Amino acid sequence: MSFPSLRNISPQLILGACAALLTSQFASAKEPFRLCALYPHLKDSYWLSVNYGMVDEARKQGAELRVLEAGGYPNINKQKEQIELCTKWDADAIILGTVSPHIYYSNLDKLSKSIPVFATVNDLEVSIDNASILKGEVGVDWYLMGYKTGQYLKNKHPKGSGITNIALLPGPKSSGGTKPVIQGLMAAIEESDIRVVDTYWADNDKELQRNLVQKAIESHKIEYIVGSAVAIEVAISELRSLELTDKIGLVSTYLSHGVYRGLLRDRVQFAPTDKMVQQGRMSVQQAISYLNGTPYQKIEAPKIDALTPNSLNPKVVAESLSPSEYRPTFYVHN
Repeated sequence: MSFPSLRNISPQLILGACAALLTSQFASAKEPFRLCALYPHLKDSYWLSVNYGMVDEARKQGAELRVLEAGGYPNINKQKEQIELCTKWDADAIILGTVSPHIYYSNLDKLSKSIPVFATVNDLEVSIDNASILKGEVGVDWYLMGYKTGQYLKNKHPKGSGITNIALLPGPKSSGGTKPVIQGLMAAIEESDIRVVDTYWADNDKELQRNLVQKAIESHKIEYIVGSAVAIEVAISELRSLELTDKIGLVSTYLSHGVYRGLLRDRVQFAPTDKMVQQGRMSVQQAISYLNGTPYQKIEAPKIDALTPNSLNPKVVAESLSPSEYRPTFYVHN
């Protein structure tokens, strides 16, 4: 068998073949993007569901993902240290579920060492000088979450129907979402017979919330406990043990696995969902799109849906809650 002489092949063809080979080798050697995600905590199934969405999407996108959690909203310094860990890991992007909306206002660029940041779930406010480092935001307006909750109560107890007392257990004061939730709820119940007799604040820890549930029941004659998913989860068992299940209604300001089970068993009357799994996916998609240089929506939010025992759309639930067997995942390697 004879082979053609190189003299008979044009130089342009040889150069083109070499360039294609080098490009192919470079593409195959390209490392996956590194994403570093920070959460306020993983104490409840809300952030567990966000985690599931991020982990599943990172695997689909072929990205590496490292997850760190601060252990609670008061742990501001710990989360700042975790941002430093992301930079030491040489992350290509940081997905930040901040423990407080204002703590990175003027120092986000210094802490992140100019690594692009994507805010997830919680509102992140930055100065004009820091705005360029914030490349994307995913999250609903928590005012609307509260407003939808208040609307449910108002529709059940309109003005003139008789005074109905509720106790509020919104969660930690320092959380980015709790105050807007209360503002939205109070705005929605203005023209109704709903009366807030007391508001009890504490971190989303089950024992802390259990103490508040007991205090609310002992201190006032109430028809409803309205609060965070953690508060409502512990209230289900407390009301059952005190034989008050049929006397005090439970309304959650957001969805969790425990609240979902309560809805299924008619123990919880209402919960809005901001689709946590979907939010986790959206944040990873934003970061990957930015790193690939492809167009993306810089501000995204899933549609808030209302759930009651009679309206549990399976698609909405799948976009909201991680599978029941899922456990926190802190590293995805691709």
